Amino acid sequence: MKRKVDSTEPTEEDVTSSSTKKAVKKPRENNKGKKKEKDDIVWPDYFHDLFKVFKALNTVLAFVSSRKHLAMTFPVVRSSVENLLKRPLDLAKIAELKALLPNLIKFAYIPRNELRIHATQSQDQKTKRKSSPDYSLSAPSTSQSFGEYESEEQVLVLEFAENSRGKKENPSLGLSLPPSLAPAGLKKLVEKRNERFCEAVNELIGAASNEDPVALIQAASYDHIPVNPSSKSTSSAKVDTKDKRTIIDPKDRPTIDAVIAEVEEQDWYKGQIVDRRIFASREAANGTLDPPLSETIQQALSNSRKITSLYSHQSSAINALSREKHIIVSTSTASGKSVIYQVPLLRFLEDDIDSTAVFIYPTKALAQDQRSALEQLLWSCPGLEHIKVATYDGDTPQDQRAGIRETASVIFTNFDMIHASILPHEELWRRFLKKIKLVAVDELHSYSDLFGSHVAQVIRRFRRVCAAVGNRRMRFVSCSATISNPSRHMKDLFGLEDIEEITEDGAPSGRKDFLVWNPPPIDPMAPKLGRHSSMSEATALMRFLMKRGVRVILFCKIRKACELAMKTLRTDLSAEGRLDILEKVMPYRGGYSQEDRRRIENEAFSGNLLGIVATNALELGVDIGVLDAVIMMGFPYKIANLRQQTGRAGRRTRDSLAVLVADGLPIDQHYVNNPSDLFDKPIDDLIIDLESKVILEPHLQCAAQEMPLSKEDDVYFGPLLRELCDSSLIKTKDGWYHTHPNFLPFPAKHVSIRGAEEEKYTVVDITKVTAEGGPKIIEEVELSRALFEIYEGGVFMHQGLTFIVTEISHDSKIARVMRADVNWITSPRDYTDIDAVQTYRIREIKGSPHRAFYGRVDAKTVVFGFFKIRNKTILDVVDVDSPSWDRQATGLWIDVPRYVLNLMKSKGINAAEAIHSAQHALLNRFALAADLKTECKAPQKEYKATKTERKRPARLIFYDSAGRSGVSSKAFDHGKIIPVTWANDAIEGCKCESGCKECVHSPSCREGNEVSSKLGAQLILRTILNLEINEDSIPSQMDETDTPDTIIEADYVRPVDGVQVEAG
Repeated sequence: MKRKVDSTEPTEEDVTSSSTKKAVKKPRENNKGKKKEKDDIVWPDYFHDLFKVFKALNTVLAFVSSRKHLAMTFPVVRSSVENLLKRPLDLAKIAELKALLPNLIKFAYIPRNELRIHATQSQDQKTKRKSSPDYSLSAPSTSQSFGEYESEEQVLVLEFAENSRGKKENPSLGLSLPPSLAPAGLKKLVEKRNERFCEAVNELIGAASNEDPVALIQAASYDHIPVNPSSKSTSSAKVDTKDKRTIIDPKDRPTIDAVIAEVEEQDWYKGQIVDRRIFASREAANGTLDPPLSETIQQALSNSRKITSLYSHQSSAINALSREKHIIVSTSTASGKSVIYQVPLLRFLEDDIDSTAVFIYPTKALAQDQRSALEQLLWSCPGLEHIKVATYDGDTPQDQRAGIRETASVIFTNFDMIHASILPHEELWRRFLKKIKLVAVDELHSYSDLFGSHVAQVIRRFRRVCAAVGNRRMRFVSCSATISNPSRHMKDLFGLEDIEEITEDGAPSGRKDFLVWNPPPIDPMAPKLGRHSSMSEATALMRFLMKRGVRVILFCKIRKACELAMKTLRTDLSAEGRLDILEKVMPYRGGYSQEDRRRIENEAFSGNLLGIVATNALELGVDIGVLDAVIMMGFPYKIANLRQQTGRAGRRTRDSLAVLVADGLPIDQHYVNNPSDLFDKPIDDLIIDLESKVILEPHLQCAAQEMPLSKEDDVYFGPLLRELCDSSLIKTKDGWYHTHPNFLPFPAKHVSIRGAEEEKYTVVDITKVTAEGGPKIIEEVELSRALFEIYEGGVFMHQGLTFIVTEISHDSKIARVMRADVNWITSPRDYTDIDAVQTYRIREIKGSPHRAFYGRVDAKTVVFGFFKIRNKTILDVVDVDSPSWDRQATGLWIDVPRYVLNLMKSKGINAAEAIHSAQHALLNRFALAADLKTECKAPQKEYKATKTERKRPARLIFYDSAGRSGVSSKAFDHGKIIPVTWANDAIEGCKCESGCKECVHSPSCREGNEVSSKLGAQLILRTILNLEINEDSIPSQMDETDTPDTIIEADYVRPVDGVQVEAG
């Protein structure tokens, strides 16, 4: 059983930041309960005096921290301590205490606004919220410009970095306001901290050996004197010497081995590195071309890229193209794969200046990068300088598109544009299509599951149209990161058979160190407090690396984590006075405006940045300069993603570093305990579904509009074409098939190849609305995200900056936000119900009296309020009135039998945990699981201490993530695809104790697999399969925790008329 969670427990992870400043290195030992001095350790008088200062400080801070109305600014604390000491308090003394107890004392500058717990009065009035007391100082505020926005005056704060509950504070988010303490609790807290001071002094004296401990502490204290970022009078001596505040040129950075050794010497290092792998450097293997390149192409490669020879995999691929083969190259990241299709393009253009080519990329950023590289190559090639290269994507202005069709020789595009713009207007593109010699598809591993299955049909339509206009000899080239079966994947996507696979990597690579980094316990003596957050560890490590000239990219799994990481870096670097580094750090993720994307990409491409915080938008092969290190904040869903992200560092021959900073989630901790799985486990096969009628039929409607279909077109679309043409298209007397009127006049608009097209909210910054300039659009947010990120009074984050949502119109889909430095985040209070509404089909489960159902599934999400959160502490609970987000889909479900519900209740097994784990066990056995969703159970709901009126039916339910994509229908039609037996066998055969990714945990679980019961899942699946259960052998899970029931028996779902039970 899990612990109870109070109904007001926050859902947002705290963003605790580790200090990277120096402290005196001391051996760790357990000295709990020790007297002030050991019998064999004599304190110098200096430490007795320092102890007096500490005790006075301790008393004052304990009192202040128990009073919510007092802010622990240094001036407030200083005057009170001086009254107790009867003498002035020197700032250097506080710095010495910080050096002695670096993890206990927080002594740093923070923005003045971060002392508040609410937005400004004007903002509160706009959101009709009663304002709470403002704890900021009353002194007049000054500000300094920081980029586009202003940063507030900094205030020096002094407090202990643990509150009354023993939790670590979060330097990056300002002050926390813990509950008041009773006198007895206050006294105990003071005594505990005094003991920690004594332990630290004893450890220091014991470790000092022949050195003077007083001199050591005084020397170390210099590094802990806070720097005011808003002050222009910072000591240049301090900046240039002791603090080493100049940025090291990345060309002169230390080796990665030396950096890791330095990390392990830091006082804040507590053994976080639980696994280290070293991958040796690899020498280049060159190859030869037959026939050789022309002198002009050789000159172009030399002048633009300094390439004088080709790697073995490059030459093998180019030779295969010369033999008119289609090819796929699957080698490591940064192995020069783009040369494989750029060089043949130059050859085609030299032979026929009218030749054309299509280069296809999964992201606009990658296309932008590769276009620049090709243009440089063409400009360096005599005779080809005039060749026009153009980007043709959703950002291309309408008035430029006709010119591109008529004059461009090479277009950089994506499959969305081929599907919705080029193929529907093939008559306008015939000049271009007839002359295509080469089609290159980069990052082929990006196309799988539902999206990849749509792309496979788009490629077949493209090949058919090109053949119809007389072009049957174009060559297809695809490049991919390392995948399990490259040629098979390309055959499935392209419908081609004559494919040559090249996997032998001839590119050189530098040495790479891979670290698995597990955040340390908050308090080793109190394990229930958990570990520091991956956010605090990842951002602290990133700061440490950047200060040493190591160029870093920090990958975050979701957009909000990306913004939180950037906010943390902004706050911590500002507090350290390192605005020079902060100016070289930028975030990058989906959702940014085109203008912001281009600006950040240009900064990255030019090598001006020292750090990038990104989602997987930069996981692919965009050249963002030479990166020395990759930090992955949390396991990135799949091993393939991890290896792709790891490859972003060391894109030349220099040594590089990759670090997986583990979350506290079960999936991450599995790899902490089994790091070899990261390197030894095979990559999952990529799935393309060519047998789905739901996917194929709308593409046939599109193909028939591009050119009437005949049954001979099954050479492109396979054996299902004839059946679907007869049943869904319009047949003429002469045997041709035309688009059904329901899809006219533009059938492509009825087919979203990436799933259901979402509406978007426009986020408008109204901070600086003047006569000269109006509001500025800063972002577009998809409906599925907007619901959880945009609500009146909430905090919206953009490029690491915080905004308050002042107004939102759900009719016009516009949210107005105002810039505000706040030291809290907001987390929505919401629920999502996934309900089976009507049954279309019923199927037997072989050997069992139970049934599987397929039909309409309704999903309803309601955001009814939000929490204001700081350091896992709720500052405020706010109600909001937002419309629900309702959508319909198709899905399948199996009701959990009453017998097993009663059995689990008698054994103390949480039904919600069991159902959640059983659903994951089934999804883990399903090849297209990425395109199915289930109702994940949230811990803050399932473990509430109070009863809830919202009860959920005991049902294993799955539905199409893209509405009616056909994935759930396919699963229902093929009983083996959702195999209850396989899921049960996986659980029973797994040696883990309480669940892992091999049995009941899912990497994509939006609730982190925290609500989980392996035993409960096994009981449910065995009952559904009608297998024997020995009730006496089931261990009781009863404990003192009495969690209210959140699950009730599932109701009967009404079927449509005429439904018959199908054989299993």
